[in-house]
Amino acid sequence: MVHNPVHQPIRLALFFGGVSSEHEVSCVSAAAWLRALAQPPCAGRYDVTAVGITKEGRWLRYDGPADKVADGTWLTDADRCAPCLLSPDRTRRALLVQQNGVWHEQPVDAAAPVLHGKNGEDGTIQGLFELAGLPYVGCGVLASAVCMDKAVANTLMDAAGVPHCAWRCAVRADIEADAEAVLDAVEAALPYPVFVKPANAGSSVGISKAADREALRRAVTVALAEDDKVVFEEFIDGQEVECAAIGNPDDPARVFATRPGEILAGAEFYTYDDKYKNGVSQVLIPARLDEAKLDEVQALARRAYLALGCAGLARCDFFVQKGTGRVLCNELNTFPGFTAISMYPKLMEHEGLSFSALADKLITLALNKRKGAY
Repeated sequence: MVHNPVHQPIRLALFFGGVSSEHEVSCVSAAAWLRALAQPPCAGRYDVTAVGITKEGRWLRYDGPADKVADGTWLTDADRCAPCLLSPDRTRRALLVQQNGVWHEQPVDAAAPVLHGKNGEDGTIQGLFELAGLPYVGCGVLASAVCMDKAVANTLMDAAGVPHCAWRCAVRADIEADAEAVLDAVEAALPYPVFVKPANAGSSVGISKAADREALRRAVTVALAEDDKVVFEEFIDGQEVECAAIGNPDDPARVFATRPGEILAGAEFYTYDDKYKNGVSQVLIPARLDEAKLDEVQALARRAYLALGCAGLARCDFFVQKGTGRVLCNELNTFPGFTAISMYPKLMEHEGLSFSALADKLITLALNKRKGAY
């Protein structure tokens, strides 16, 4: 664990934005984190430096208000932005910040990558933190990459006995070589309607629901715009429920999953806009399930979290199939949204953990991660 005298705040670099289709949502989540870190029990414990990553991949230290982070206007606040980099030299643990044409070191004790989607929760920036020897909030390189890739995650859940829907996968090369053969194989394995997803993309990005061959063909084109690998999944008519999981895998007895909450989607399926923008969806905590089924979902969330090697936090998404009552894992999101309508902080608040206390706990978990545990 990083040593900090009681009187010395922990120097935290909080990253937001990113080269991702979820850039704007990351900014809203980061603003919520910045506000939480200024409130008890975090107030006085952390010296926070915000690092914004533009859509073009430029890194800027930003020392302005959280409201400008939330609405994206931080980028127009040029006087409060300074180019910066993270030093990969693990003997230094520092941001390199350019001011008045001169680069100087700003020491850092830990990082919070409040980043969603590609280049944020897929293992890439986590790898940079590992090179720098910097403790960071959330899953490690492998678990981040695994959970981002739906085909790999499904394969590991199959191996671990975590139930989920029937699925198939195809890569761009195979589709370009013989698209009709790929579609034939999908139709032979899965009944319509079929969900078509890019294997690696952010929340609900590039996902289509196909009811026939022509729609399936179009859906593949949409998915390939986001990734080189496409996942096809069985449609499940059921309740969409989610659990918030927290804890480190080197101390599995303390890994905890909340009771599930339920999404009442405002569209035919739970879209990106529903999750983050329009607020049409409603959230019920706990979900409308009997106690035995709530227990089953909660236990499966913890099992999936450990099976995929998650650390720090993840949101575990499930379907409870109508008629059969089957509980099927949809996916794990390794850095879920922290907006005003996001499920993860709402679930934790329902368990008695305020947003500020949750942020403090997640940073503490980061500082206490045992290296090589996952």
